[in-house]
Amino acid sequence: MKKRIEDLVVTGNRRLAESFFVIEATSAGVLPEILPGQFVQALVTESPSTFLRRPLSIHDVDRTSNTISLLVQIAGPGTERLSRLVPGVDKINLLFPLGNSFTLPSKGQRVLLTGGGCGMAPLLYLGRKISESGVEPQFALGFRNRSRILEHNEFRKLGTVHLATEDGSEGHKGFVTDLPVFRENDWDRVYCCGPEPMMKAVAASCRERNIACEVSLENLMACGMGICLCCIVPTNAGNLCSCTDGPVFNINDLKWQTSE
Repeated sequence: MKKRIEDLVVTGNRRLAESFFVIEATSAGVLPEILPGQFVQALVTESPSTFLRRPLSIHDVDRTSNTISLLVQIAGPGTERLSRLVPGVDKINLLFPLGNSFTLPSKGQRVLLTGGGCGMAPLLYLGRKISESGVEPQFALGFRNRSRILEHNEFRKLGTVHLATEDGSEGHKGFVTDLPVFRENDWDRVYCCGPEPMMKAVAASCRERNIACEVSLENLMACGMGICLCCIVPTNAGNLCSCTDGPVFNINDLKWQTSE
């Protein structure tokens, strides 16, 4: 798939819970084909300590307005600078679309999209594409507490949402894997993105029940094009780059799944 580098106009910058925000950036031309699970490498300007682009999952795509949405958590000077982009004034330079994509389900399949924290970023666009394919997705979303719940109303527009918080302040108390809908239902496909311990727990449960499962890894990425080799992940096919061979992987292909 052809990649492009483009300055997009920032048309929205919505603050969510605590240190999370959503950037909406609009292209002057027609956006290229973008698949669920792909990401961008964002250039950060006016941040002297930020030298590399920042990899950000594509949260959503609006073809009508040629707009890409990016869900971001402030984790350092680079993302803090992005949080201060001014709609209608600033532009954001993106290298995109990068990486592979999730496998869409077949009609009639029962699918569950599981995410935790900012790791749920690619699941909204995935849920939208699944819904457009004629399958109704369900979502299992986990957060630390009520104040960190993100975008659940946007997910509810696409399917049923099951919430879990670690402290029990909203929804089910515990982790995503503690949700009854996750434990008590046999799914045809499960998709997952979030902290690695959560993804490993989801993957282990799916493996035990012979459920097809794909995860989106959040490895450090410097170039996004497989050149720097800093995002290597051990797989049954050898060491692969998360940015080009991923970030989406079948759990049965990952060494961390089969070795633990």
